[in-house]
Amino acid sequence: MAKAKVEYGCTECGDTTPKWTGKCPSCGAWNTLVEHRVTKKSEQQKGARSSSRSKAVVLGEIQSEPNNRISTGIGELNNVLGGGIVPGSVVLVGGDPGVGKSTLMLQVCTGVGCSATLYVSGEESAAQIRDRALRIDEELDAMPVLTETNVEWVLEEMEARAPKLVVIDSIQTMYKSDIDSAPGSVTQVRECTAHIIKEAKRLGISVFLVGHVTKDGSIAGPRVLEHMVDAVLQFEGDRGHELRVLRAVKNRFGSTNELAVFVMKHTGMEEVPNPSALFIRKNREDETGTVIAATLEGNRPLLVEVQALVSETSYGNPQRVCSGFDSKRLQLLLAVLEKRMGMQLGQHDVFINIAGGIKIQDTALDFAVIVAIVSSYRDITVSSVLAFAGEIGLGGEFRMVPGIDQRVREALRFGLEQIWVPTLPESMRKDLENSGNNIGGSSVVEVDRLVAAIVKLFA
Repeated sequence: MAKAKVEYGCTECGDTTPKWTGKCPSCGAWNTLVEHRVTKKSEQQKGARSSSRSKAVVLGEIQSEPNNRISTGIGELNNVLGGGIVPGSVVLVGGDPGVGKSTLMLQVCTGVGCSATLYVSGEESAAQIRDRALRIDEELDAMPVLTETNVEWVLEEMEARAPKLVVIDSIQTMYKSDIDSAPGSVTQVRECTAHIIKEAKRLGISVFLVGHVTKDGSIAGPRVLEHMVDAVLQFEGDRGHELRVLRAVKNRFGSTNELAVFVMKHTGMEEVPNPSALFIRKNREDETGTVIAATLEGNRPLLVEVQALVSETSYGNPQRVCSGFDSKRLQLLLAVLEKRMGMQLGQHDVFINIAGGIKIQDTALDFAVIVAIVSSYRDITVSSVLAFAGEIGLGGEFRMVPGIDQRVREALRFGLEQIWVPTLPESMRKDLENSGNNIGGSSVVEVDRLVAAIVKLFA
């Protein structure tokens, strides 16, 4: 008879330990060890070898399979996946509650073909799914829906129906009956995912796994879950805004530098092929503290509006508040302003906001944030036809950032008159001149030092 023993698994890294400790010995996270029971195999089972085990083959003898990708019906999502869904692939989609993961999956089922898909729900009833589906597309009436959490029965249904695409919402609700632990535990998530991947590869069925996220935004469950699947997509968005951003964190069949932008509507996710038009207010009146920045999200150039508000503090300690921008990066830029330009901001509150609810990690926003702060501090407007892109070092020097040519073209394509950038290498300058951009004229302004740039801009 199989013995049952107790182990403690870390919900962050997936490592196990025979006894409970407050801190995970592998990743160092606190209070992440969860108790679960495992069945110990007998020595006979351990030594048994399958007669149908895999054998090594020479790569040159393997016949290449045709890469017939399946279109999702959503152009932006196809780009993020590298051109569509690869048959037999397993994609993990994570995001905050209410961001629209289930809605997006229903739209994918419509694009693939409702009769060729299977929607497995472990959280909602079939009636709830139908009510939401009717808002998106009436064709979803033909989509098979399975409300089940037992992974063995889900796999049986997959093999019986043989659909092109299976959506499992969510992987944390699935359980395997021979594992003595609760659904969502480290062991259950790992084993259920392994069985789903094995069957997906064997049957050539593409699978989308919807995953929960923790409070810090990472996908819940063992870290090994992200290593097992073929692609990991992160769905981001603020409940206070309609904007949704889909990023590829991992993709075995395409680039991880792609990004898709959607707007959440009553009828589902609406693609935004030109996100810059969504973030920038055209024909706006000039106002202090508002600057346009040319950023790069993956391979896609974007124009975003950086807003700054500098006011005298009413408290003992000045506030440093950021929305969509790294607060530690703001502290660094304020120190550069005080040291290199003599601006005394110790008695001023500084607020930074990236309009539209998008979060930007690009260091090329340094230039725009500095200009916005100076504009608000001195109460001087910056023209709405200017854009800025450049990283600022601690010495007050400008540093080159990747994708300058893409940022320049996006700014000029959008109708802006100038973009201020760090001093360009001669080869890049020639490339831009050959592409028709007037480097020597007024289209692109090159700057080298922060002080000289601010004096020139606010002269």
